[in-house]
Amino acid sequence: MFAKVAEEGSFAAAARVMGVSVPTVSRAVARLEERLGGRLFNRTSRQLALTEFGQSMAGKASEIYRQAQEVENEAHELSVQPRGQVRLAVPMSFGLRWVSPLLPALLRQFPELSVDLHLSDASVDVIAEGFDAALRIAALPDSSLVARRLCAVTQYLVASPAYLSQHGAPEHPRELSSRQCFSYAYRARSQVWRFTHTSGVHEDIVPNGSLRVTNSDALLPALLDGLGISELPEFIAAEYLRDGRLVRLLDEWSMTQGGLYFVTPTTRSRPLKVRVLSDFFAQHLSEPEWRWQV
Repeated sequence: MFAKVAEEGSFAAAARVMGVSVPTVSRAVARLEERLGGRLFNRTSRQLALTEFGQSMAGKASEIYRQAQEVENEAHELSVQPRGQVRLAVPMSFGLRWVSPLLPALLRQFPELSVDLHLSDASVDVIAEGFDAALRIAALPDSSLVARRLCAVTQYLVASPAYLSQHGAPEHPRELSSRQCFSYAYRARSQVWRFTHTSGVHEDIVPNGSLRVTNSDALLPALLDGLGISELPEFIAAEYLRDGRLVRLLDEWSMTQGGLYFVTPTTRSRPLKVRVLSDFFAQHLSEPEWRWQV
């Protein structure tokens, strides 16, 4: 309880997280102070702060708490049903299109599981922000995370028939330098578009256009209105390519291919609730439906 109070910054927040009353937490910390022989917090009516002694103890207490959580997680794995909350971070467009439709099946299959779904295209720090897992697209996860590759994700260069009727289709990536090319701000590695020809030749260009967005869905109105060219991940582009509202360009050139990854912090033992989530997404997204729509 001391570790949670130090982490949350208040007795009330720690009590809420741990599901106990504030007096229970307060009495427990008071008993610990008596047993350790020193004051852990300086308390006023408006502020709670660690003492120097408390600061020296907080790191050790947090480690003990983490070890206790691992023991509890291992005990939970002996149960048939996974339980508890899973905090999951997912890119927004992908989450709305392909993750949220899977949640009813997930919750029916695991009725004691709850999901706190965080949707954002900005890359989150899984460890620092306290997420149990994340789905990431294109970029290989960093070395502090354990990654499970679920499937490849292809990028398509697209434009609308209206754009092509007015400006024609580019025949080489170099032509894109003089075209209106819209871009995605959270691109995994850089703003350079890298193309590879079927012959093995490579070509890099920097898109130059009047629209840059932090969510790929925001590109669609301008694209469909015939104002420019952009890249779209296949899980967004598929339905528009299928019904002809968008057309794939430079068929003999492929853009950098990434992947969809299920990532978790590096721990010796992952809770059952995280393991079943990983297996669930592997089952439903390893052969994704959008692949058959193009």
